[in-house]
Amino acid sequence: MARPMFVVGNWKMYKTAREATDYIEDLIPLVEGSKANIFLSVPFTSIAPAAQYAKDTNIAIGAQNMNDAREGAFTGEIAGLMLKEAGAAFVILGHSERRHVFGETNALIHRKVLRALQDDLQPILCVGETLKEREAGKTEKILKEQIFTALDGVPKEDADSLILAYEPVWAIGTGKTATDRFIQEAHAFIRSCLSELFGKKKADEIPILYGGSVKPENAGEIAALKDVDGVLVGGASLDPKTFAEIARASGRQAGETTRETSAKTSAKKKAAASSASEKKKKAVSPKSRQRKSTKPRTEKKE
Repeated sequence: MARPMFVVGNWKMYKTAREATDYIEDLIPLVEGSKANIFLSVPFTSIAPAAQYAKDTNIAIGAQNMNDAREGAFTGEIAGLMLKEAGAAFVILGHSERRHVFGETNALIHRKVLRALQDDLQPILCVGETLKEREAGKTEKILKEQIFTALDGVPKEDADSLILAYEPVWAIGTGKTATDRFIQEAHAFIRSCLSELFGKKKADEIPILYGGSVKPENAGEIAALKDVDGVLVGGASLDPKTFAEIARASGRQAGETTRETSAKTSAKKKAAASSASEKKKKAVSPKSRQRKSTKPRTEKKE
């Protein structure tokens, strides 16, 4: 099925509020009309001005992290409701840097996902293995643990709000990119985990993004993979022109998917119409046959 395409920029701890608004001003004309959904995950201090500048455009502004509590005596933390009021539409949760630099556990990330959904923020849940785990053949084990723990107790109806991002830790900021085959296999496995949690139909609708040294040169190829629905971009998102190039490359894949789906739908409709027409031609009512067979012959007089 055709899923929407997402291009998400994660600025990390870069750009002041002034730099953020200058960036967005430059980006708007570059991504106007993009077939991909453009998301920018900016520092907390830039959310409000960035959201104001991006208002009435195709750019959504979000955050890079949040606390799992509604409010409380947690010095230095920020709540989901605060992000929402500032203008954030989504929040990245479980990013590898939060897991491996700040020691966030699967259990904590689970609580954050539930809180984000409660506070009407779209969570982008990041999952991925380290190089050591990959070399030990534990990729699927790690992914399953991260996904099942983080999404435990998420109601099926809330699955529509989820976005997942697969980010192999060994490929982030290293210049290394996983092979297309490896990326597709990992994404297919993630979708199978979602199927176990929410059912196949719902799992097929959840976007899964790839993050790991995404550049304009490889974005289109990655976005074209069957189970990849966009990209999570780190360093390459800091320049509006480079980020726009990535959006265009990914957007082309979104356009091709849309055209392909429309063509298949159109072909199915034509086939169904043709089949119905043939049946109509062949179908002769019993009364019609009876009238034809019982109609008296008129003999020509000599």
